[in-house]
Amino acid sequence: MNLFEWNEALSVGHIEIDSQHRMLFQYANKLHAAMSAGKGKDVLSQTLIDLIAYTQRHFATEEKLMQTHQYPEYPKHKAEHDGLTRKVVQLRDDYMAGRAVLTSEVLQFLKNWLNHHIGEVDKKVGKYLQTQSVPSY
Repeated sequence: MNLFEWNEALSVGHIEIDSQHRMLFQYANKLHAAMSAGKGKDVLSQTLIDLIAYTQRHFATEEKLMQTHQYPEYPKHKAEHDGLTRKVVQLRDDYMAGRAVLTSEVLQFLKNWLNHHIGEVDKKVGKYLQTQSVPSY
């Protein structure tokens, strides 16, 4: 069973962003599956690295769209992206150094953050892009 469930209610109405959000859910579920199966540190570390790299790629896509189309809440939105990035990079560094354990609480935090950020914050971006007649690739 997947911990991270995508549903159409999370759609922001932009094909590229929605596609990347679905992929984020897949990466997060891969991390959950590896943890649930008791995979070793090497597998978990690589899965976490992959999730972080994809998240950073996705944030760059969103941020470029927001900047290009002068989204008025860009600074606040970027600050949320930066905060999550700092948190997960620190978690990765602590985990790889043996100072932290990946727990269900970490996954629950990630699930809550994704659902809130996509379902509320990113939806505002999607609506704004639609009002600006931004093509949805």
